[in-house]
Amino acid sequence: MNIAIIGLGLMGASFAKRLSPQKDKIIYGVDQNEQTIQTALDLNIIKEGSTKPSEIVGKCKLVILALYPSMIKPWIEENQQYLESKTILMDISGVKTNIIKPVQSILRDDLELISIHPMCGRESKGIDFAQADIFDNANFIIVPTEKNTQKAIESAKQLGKDLRVKNISKLSCEEHDKMIGFLSQLTHVIAVSLMNTHDNSHLVEYTGDSFRDLTRIATINEDLWSELFLLNKDILLEEIDQFLDSTKHFRDSLEKEDVSEMKRLFIQSTKRRKLFNK
Repeated sequence: MNIAIIGLGLMGASFAKRLSPQKDKIIYGVDQNEQTIQTALDLNIIKEGSTKPSEIVGKCKLVILALYPSMIKPWIEENQQYLESKTILMDISGVKTNIIKPVQSILRDDLELISIHPMCGRESKGIDFAQADIFDNANFIIVPTEKNTQKAIESAKQLGKDLRVKNISKLSCEEHDKMIGFLSQLTHVIAVSLMNTHDNSHLVEYTGDSFRDLTRIATINEDLWSELFLLNKDILLEEIDQFLDSTKHFRDSLEKEDVSEMKRLFIQSTKRRKLFNK
C-alpha cells in the first residue's frame, strides 16, 4: 500500500518511522517545510517527499492528515482534486465534532474520511522528536460517523494494528470530545495553571517527583492547544467548572478541619486511580 502522510511533524514523522520499515507499505511525505522533507528522506522514513501535495497524493490510496485542526478543511478543499477515486483519508486531530462533520460535508462523493486518534502525543514538536515507539503503549480510538463505510473502519483498525498500539476502540464524535475534554484537555489546563500559580523557578532545586509528574504536560505547543481548546470550548468549560467545584469542596473540608471527609476523598481517589494502573 502506498501511504501519504501530510505533515511531518512529531506525529506525522512518528507514523512514518513506525510504518516505513513494513515491507507491504511505501510511505510518501508532504510538508510545507523543505528542510523537514529532506530530514525525512535522510532518515529513510519516506520514499519520496514534496511541499506540493499534487506531486504525491495521487499515488496513494491512504492519506493520513497529521495537520493542525484548522488546516484540515482548507487542505482538503484545495487538494482533494488530486486524489484518486476511492482514496481513504484519516485525520488524527484531537477534537472531532467541529472538524469531521464540516469536512465530510465538502468531501467528494468518491472519497472517504475516517477519523482516528492515537492517544500518544508528546510535549515536544517537530520531526526531530519523532519516535516509532510512541505508539507502543497507546490507546487508539476510531471515530466513525454515519458517512463511514465498514471498509474504512476496518482500514482504520488495521492501521492501529500496524502501528502496534496497545488498545483499539471506537467512539462517536460526541463521546470522543467529552472523553478528551476530561482526560486530556482538563489535565493540560491543570498543569498549565499550576505552573502559572507562582513564579516558581527558584524552587527547581527542591522539587520532587510529584511536582515533575504533575506538570510534565505544562510544556505545551501553544498554537496547537489553543486550537484544540477553542474547538472543544463548551465541553472543556464544563469540565473546568466541575474541577473547580471539586477543588472548592476539598478546600472547604480543609478549612473546617473535616479530617473524615478529607480521608474519604483520599480513599476515593486512590481507589479510582488504581483502575488506571492496569
